[in-house]
Amino acid sequence: MPRQLATLVFTLLIPATLLPAACERMESAPASGAARAAAPAAPGSAAQAEKTSPATASTGSPSPAPRPGTRGGSQPAAAAPPATPAPLVVFLGDSLTAGLGLAADQAYPSLLARALRDDGIPARVVNAGVSGDTSAGGLRRLRWLLAQHPVVVVVGLGGNDALRGQPVAEIERNLRAIVAEARQAGAKVLLLGMLLPPNYGPDYTGAFAAVYPRVARDLHVPLVPFLLAGVGGVADLNQADGIHPTAAGQVKVAANVKPYLEELLRQPAAGR
Repeated sequence: MPRQLATLVFTLLIPATLLPAACERMESAPASGAARAAAPAAPGSAAQAEKTSPATASTGSPSPAPRPGTRGGSQPAAAAPPATPAPLVVFLGDSLTAGLGLAADQAYPSLLARALRDDGIPARVVNAGVSGDTSAGGLRRLRWLLAQHPVVVVVGLGGNDALRGQPVAEIERNLRAIVAEARQAGAKVLLLGMLLPPNYGPDYTGAFAAVYPRVARDLHVPLVPFLLAGVGGVADLNQADGIHPTAAGQVKVAANVKPYLEELLRQPAAGR
């Protein structure tokens, strides 16, 4: 019996004696693979470097995605320069320019826009024709139009002034002011000449006809001698009022203006 008690005590003492030492060894031993996977790696450690290195594709970890705008993480590609807008052409005119009685795309400014494109001449065209407008009205509207920075301003005004019997000197003064203001803003000017029917009397019609060549000569701007050449007075090319061109008449008007406008657009831009 004493021997059995001694054996029992010895059996109980051995685990009690060895257990603290085993626990110390377990606490100081390296963590298992599972424990290492669960524990966060310290910043800058080898484990952290392994996680963030591009070479981790072999371990099953995804490589970091390249930043937007880069090629495989390289420097961003240089952005392409913005495209230069086509030169802006503004038609400042009255009902002849607006295309009274026709669809907007039948007026000669729209026809010219298509013709320029077909000839490979870049241009943006704005039809600023207003039915009933005069040279004074065009001068008042000009500043707003020049704020769009046109390269060319095509001036087709004065006809309504003359039909109302306005003084020729006043018409000429307004046309000169339009040309001067447009050029001061850096735009080139194309002047469209007008003529009156003979029933206004030779003195007035002659004085009016002389305005456009004189302004063009004095201010050194190109002149279309007569906007309605080949159209005015031709019944088949005019609407019932005998004044405004039909769609076929507008085609002829566009042909009258086209060579002068193309020559201006091919010239270097005026200084601003």
